[in-house]
Amino acid sequence: MNGKEELKRKIIKTSRVLGIDKIGFTTAQNFSNLEKSLIKQKELGFTTGFEHPSLKESLHPKEIFNHPKTIISIALAYPTKIHEKIDKSQGKRGSFARVSWGEDYHKILKQKMQHLVEKISELIQEGAKFKLMVDTGELIDVAVAKRAGVGFIGKNGLLITEEFGSFVYLGEIVTNLKLTPDNPKKNQCEDCTRCLDHCPTGALLKNGPMNGKRCLSYQTQTKGYMLKEFRKLIRSTIYGCDICQLVCPFNKSKDFHFHREMEPSLENVYPLLKPLLTITNKEFQKRFGKMSAAWRGKKPLQRNAIIALANHHDTSAIVDLCKVIKSHPVAMIRGTAAWSIFQLVPKPSNALKQFMVLALRKETDDKTREEFQEVLKKWRN
Repeated sequence: MNGKEELKRKIIKTSRVLGIDKIGFTTAQNFSNLEKSLIKQKELGFTTGFEHPSLKESLHPKEIFNHPKTIISIALAYPTKIHEKIDKSQGKRGSFARVSWGEDYHKILKQKMQHLVEKISELIQEGAKFKLMVDTGELIDVAVAKRAGVGFIGKNGLLITEEFGSFVYLGEIVTNLKLTPDNPKKNQCEDCTRCLDHCPTGALLKNGPMNGKRCLSYQTQTKGYMLKEFRKLIRSTIYGCDICQLVCPFNKSKDFHFHREMEPSLENVYPLLKPLLTITNKEFQKRFGKMSAAWRGKKPLQRNAIIALANHHDTSAIVDLCKVIKSHPVAMIRGTAAWSIFQLVPKPSNALKQFMVLALRKETDDKTREEFQEVLKKWRN
């Protein structure tokens, strides 16, 4: 066994001791094969703005690291099921996508990677350099993981591993160490189109790049008004979307609880919706601040909770929504509440009509006025 193989063997052994569920190695060669697809995606207007802004840096590791030789890809499996019974008697609940359960995975993954780097440095003694990335780094996580043999990229654009399905968090370490690369895995989707068939918005395309702007996960994270065509499609989900993962055959019966920090709190990931309408910034941070879903702040989640109440047909929320219209400081939240009330009350009382007319008179934001005007127009008709 040569030096490269011996070091690689030790790194793999160390990764297991540190609780890293899967690890793979690839060269630091360019990802030029992705260039045409990424350019096409941008030209078609399918990008979300969450992508790294520099295509050159995303495709060329040498642009972000001095003399890169190897990229180490790691994966952590996360839970997909809660084994506690959900109390439905207290009111309607929303849900968070599984990728956001537990503590923020960016933090957990970076800690694991940092510990691995420290152990590698002890093995090498000196001269080794590293750059760590999780989700928001320059490189494309799934592309690195695919080339490193961690799994294959499914038709939903997610990495699918043999052991854990697509329920994994991904990160990578660029280094100047030269290690033997692993072989990529063969794509196993074959003729299966379950993820494409079940995507509610058609964001997953059969013969082209994904339309990220139509993905419900993206829609739940936008900051302004959610486009009306997506409001009913999110159902009761207030962050993310699990549909293309839940229908995937490779994810059947996958549920791993390897990491204590990833364990979800039932009340946090299936929260009662009404209390979210009046939650303060301080309360929001205390309750949800450690979750990755908190990165956008409370306003998108409040908006989504208001939409979810309408999708639940929860008429008991009408009074709460009126209070939102009367006193919430954010115009977008008030306008979304107006839309929600209309979904719940197709034939209003005169008192409710008058309430909405008076609320409209106080609004100065054009988009919010449009939301109120549309409700009043439909009621008149």
